[in-house]
Amino acid sequence: MLTRGELAQRAGVHAETIRYYEQRGLLPPPRRTAAGYRAYSETDVARLRFIKRAQELGFSLREIEELLTLEATPGASSGLVRQRALAKIAEIEARIRDLTRIRDTLRRLVAACDGKAPVEHCPILHALHDDHGTHADTGTPDGNAHA
Repeated sequence: MLTRGELAQRAGVHAETIRYYEQRGLLPPPRRTAAGYRAYSETDVARLRFIKRAQELGFSLREIEELLTLEATPGASSGLVRQRALAKIAEIEARIRDLTRIRDTLRRLVAACDGKAPVEHCPILHALHDDHGTHADTGTPDGNAHA
């Protein structure tokens, strides 16, 4: 059996994270010793590592909860997990497109600014003030990126 601190160290998370995951239902309530201390197991270590790896792949806590529920559902199909992974890939690809568009716009703005003019003539600042997003085109009419 492990204490919360030992569990946190073994899983590479903070003790507060464990408490939060318990409150969210991602981690089951710990067993209690006869003295009332929380007692965690290797299963808890594995679950926390699963959560951490899923987060590293971009899954939200809500999505991780869904994956854990699927994993615990007898007869559930791996196709359901695959669908969620495919949806995550599509979401990541959309973010990459948005970030690429933003980067390209910033590159154009930087290229238009030699850095030698007075600030009131700065093309970067002018583009940021442009209400129509024509200079700071990030893919939307208001100039805001899709997130």
